[in-house]
Amino acid sequence: MPASDIASPGRIDSLMDSTSDDPLLDEPTRELCRAVAHGKLTPARLAVVAPGGHGKTAMLRHLARRCEARGVAVAWYGQQDVATAELILVDDAHELDDSVLAELHERAGDEVTGLVIAARPWPRSPALNALLSRLRGQVVLRPLDIPRIAALLGRDRAGLAELVRAQTLGVPGFVVRLANALRVHSGDPVPADATDLPAPVLAEFRPELDRLPPETLSLLLAATSGARLDVDLLAAVLDTDHDGVARTVDAARAGGLLTSDGVPLPLVANAVRVLVPEERRLAISQRLIRLQLARKGPVLGLVRPLLDTELGGTALAEAFEAAATEAAERDPALAARLYAAAARAGHPPTELVCRWAETAARAGDLDAALRLADRVIAAPRAEGRTDAANTAATAFVHKGQLERASELYRWSNTRLSRVNSALIALRNGKLTEAESLLDSADRDAPPTLVTTAMTALVRGTLESVTSGPAPALSTLADAAEALDPVGHSLFLPDTPAAVGALVGMQCGELSLATTLLDRAVEADSGGRTSRARHRLLSAWIAMLRGDTDTATHTLKSVGRELSPRDWLFAVGLRAGLARRTSDLAALRELWGDVREAVIRLRVELFTILPFGELAIVAARLGERERLAHQLERARTLLRALGDPPLWSAALYWSSLHAAITADERDEAAEHARALARCADHSTDHTGYHRVLAEAAACWIDTLGGTVDAARVDVAARALHATGLCWDAARLAGQAAIRTTDRAAMVALLECARSLQGSSTAGAAPPESRLGVLSERERQVAELVVSGLTYRQVGDRLFISAKTVEHHMARMRQRLGATSRADLLAQLRELVTPSSSAGRSPGRRPRAR
Repeated sequence: MPASDIASPGRIDSLMDSTSDDPLLDEPTRELCRAVAHGKLTPARLAVVAPGGHGKTAMLRHLARRCEARGVAVAWYGQQDVATAELILVDDAHELDDSVLAELHERAGDEVTGLVIAARPWPRSPALNALLSRLRGQVVLRPLDIPRIAALLGRDRAGLAELVRAQTLGVPGFVVRLANALRVHSGDPVPADATDLPAPVLAEFRPELDRLPPETLSLLLAATSGARLDVDLLAAVLDTDHDGVARTVDAARAGGLLTSDGVPLPLVANAVRVLVPEERRLAISQRLIRLQLARKGPVLGLVRPLLDTELGGTALAEAFEAAATEAAERDPALAARLYAAAARAGHPPTELVCRWAETAARAGDLDAALRLADRVIAAPRAEGRTDAANTAATAFVHKGQLERASELYRWSNTRLSRVNSALIALRNGKLTEAESLLDSADRDAPPTLVTTAMTALVRGTLESVTSGPAPALSTLADAAEALDPVGHSLFLPDTPAAVGALVGMQCGELSLATTLLDRAVEADSGGRTSRARHRLLSAWIAMLRGDTDTATHTLKSVGRELSPRDWLFAVGLRAGLARRTSDLAALRELWGDVREAVIRLRVELFTILPFGELAIVAARLGERERLAHQLERARTLLRALGDPPLWSAALYWSSLHAAITADERDEAAEHARALARCADHSTDHTGYHRVLAEAAACWIDTLGGTVDAARVDVAARALHATGLCWDAARLAGQAAIRTTDRAAMVALLECARSLQGSSTAGAAPPESRLGVLSERERQVAELVVSGLTYRQVGDRLFISAKTVEHHMARMRQRLGATSRADLLAQLRELVTPSSSAGRSPGRRPRAR
């Protein structure tokens, strides 16, 4: 049987009522038929060229009915006498011999009788080409849309229209054939949201598949096995040359079995997979794999369909391993499955377990990664023991077990492992050890992108402890940029963006923190294992800003399949959101998770934020003793680091609010004094720590019954400017309800209302806001407003474009700009008056 018999035109017409408007034809085609019938195209000279099953015969019959209804004499060439015909219809012209085509060629010159010829695109003899070239236009037959498919299916089956469209791509012949099969099996349930067809429906196509030419069926088997249109592979499978492959592909495409890019229609592919005996399918698939392995070509597409089989053998094991290598960078979960399949197929496990462990870790399966890596580490002669130790160590970091991770990094003793070990030492409060490890890591091994970025990450963290936020953020931003080209395919203990965000949140640089996280999400830095961390930190920033809706939505988008480290932040977020929305029932419900967090995980430098939030919740629920030892450990760790203001202030701020919540005023006053010391010793040029210290002092006064409304207003607005919007509104609100001065109460309540949930506290006049910008920031603002790019500004001021971006992020936060356009408008208002005086119109400002 010809390939197109799966979509026989005769079957198409069997579904049509001859008196109805044919749903197989779209409106442009029906309009064309009406024009021919009404004599608007006289004489008609049309070609209908399309693969089998696209509705050529249906279109000709529809045209014939239209014309006959108007009294036009119509004749089918080869079936009726055409001597007296006014319109001659020719179907399947590709099957006619040259003598018949020559006769039709002569008739095409007749200016009285109409001629409409239908043919497939292949085979195309020279005689057929010559005939078609004499025609004046070609009819385009379009796929059926959902409404027309629903009309064919009938009311009872109209809900399956989308399924039929997906399976047939709207090719009319296949739509009709499938509609027939669904009618025959109308008693078999097919859910409207199904993505595949039941076996009894596909079984209706068995006779057609059985009648396909052997080479066509082999081509379909190869195509469904992933070969696509690789001519060399297909030539070997079909036992032919390139010309033979071309003929077979053209025949299958002309029969409507393949799309234009050589992919079988979904219906055809499903029928082949279900109806062709498995042994024949596997024989073709394995032959393709052997051929591709021999030429060292990609095998992932060929191997993927065999993942769930129990096949084995050396060649297949080799193919699974090669496919895993192909998939590892972009799809580590698939790569891990392929490595497992290679092991099942007979590949010696010790040769691939190390890579298998890494892909499992990158896919988020930390337990599997640890189990696999341990097998390599425990085998004295195994290759890749160092790499396996690094993988296991990083997995332990994600599980929050830093001591075990440090032990494995030290045993590994590579440059990168020493860098990672230095980061762990720093997180555990061991400053001298961290500096020593970092120095030793700089003495050997080439400076690759990864080692450079991770070294910069550790240096940035070190600077956050010893030098303050400005140099730390600059170093961490550079590290994030260095990691962008390769970060998506790495399994990292942490990312520069995440650490930069933690630093930014604890020094009031929320806009910069957001920028780092947004870039990391876009670049997929750290791959799958870091995506949740970046989103959770973004949610934390939204929570600090008082945007609980965004924080809640982002938290939900992360899901519940989290590593222990990320789970801790998720618990902290849930607690913080419940506290900010005064949802006491939610706080009590999640207290079980809080207790588990306290037991499972230990506080360290990077978990001060969540443990600080949990401390406030514990105070709210009368469970402060649960976190006492963790908070004491945090204080000990920070003392060992020299009480760095950036990290210590965050803990003191949380402890202040925990004490306030527990009504421990003496303790609250102690934490306020600690915040004042942080402000005194801080190198933070933005004044963030001074803002915290002043807000803390206002809290202490308020608790003691002394409310200076003006001072509280200034302190609250300063808090709001740093990004702590919810804290700002709460300070003003609590002061309002504690003051005995009614005027002060009204003023503070208005202040609280203006700060809560908004990103700005009201636009101050330009002259009062100009002092918000530093001298360097004013220089940057003048040049950006004048129209220079970040790179051009950097060239003028001898700084990097990245540094210009950081200045812009800081200015956006300080000015409360809601968008880049808003920022530019405010900067233009700020700098134009002072920078334009004495300057000729149109002249750009000169960098100072």
